[in-house]
This record gives sequence, structure tokens and C-alpha cells, in this order.
Amino acid sequence: MHAELLARGGQLVGAVRTAPTYRLWALPTVPAKPGLIRVAADGSAVVGERWRLPAAGFGCFVAGLPAPMTIGSVELADGSRRPGFLVEPYATAGARDITAYGGWRAYLAANGAYADLGQPSVEVSMTNR
Repeated sequence: MHAELLARGGQLVGAVRTAPTYRLWALPTVPAKPGLIRVAADGSAVVGERWRLPAAGFGCFVAGLPAPMTIGSVELADGSRRPGFLVEPYATAGARDITAYGGWRAYLAANGAYADLGQPSVEVSMTNR
């Protein structure tokens, strides 16, 4: 998804951490994709990325987002909320819970994968430029 964000004028701002109310899944897709879901209990903080995207680019990006990925309100560790990547809960059937790794990059690194393959942002914030 990095390529899609860059093609729409996205700029990587830096790392973010969610509030400790999420679970992270390795979805059973080829290639595997991360899926973030907010939970009522047994959640954990998850590390992701914050991107800045022009409003028009954000609209184009969201329009092309494949199911089961979705954009929703993600609560960050500082208590703020930003639009961010989530996954529809049905997609976790048969998926591996990888929350204990703390983030997608850490999961990929621990499993010998390149840390930049398939890494979506956890947060996308819009700008008016």
C-alpha cells in the first residue's frame, strides 16, 4: 500500500502507536496483509505508520481500497483519533493473531520477511493542500 499512498501524494510522517485496545491479525491472503481490529477486552497497543495525504488523494485511495480493508477511527496512544486502516472482523476467520509482535513490521522481521512488503499505514491524516 506504500506505492498507492505515494502515488496519491502521501508523505510518511512517522511511527504511531495505537491505544491498547486493538488486536492485529495476519490475514490469510497472498501475500499476507495485516488486519487491525478494535476490541472490547484483551487489547494491546500496536505500532503503525502515520501518513499525510491531500484530501483528493485520500478520497481516491479510499475509493480503491479492497475489501475487507476499511478506514475507520483509530484511537492513538495519546488519546487522539485519526482515520486509519482497519479490517472487517469476518476477515480474521482463519487468520493468525499476531498482536504479541507489537506491529506488522516486527512480525515480518521475526518471520524472515522484508519489513517493507505489504506494510499499510495504521493512520492516514488528511491535509488541505
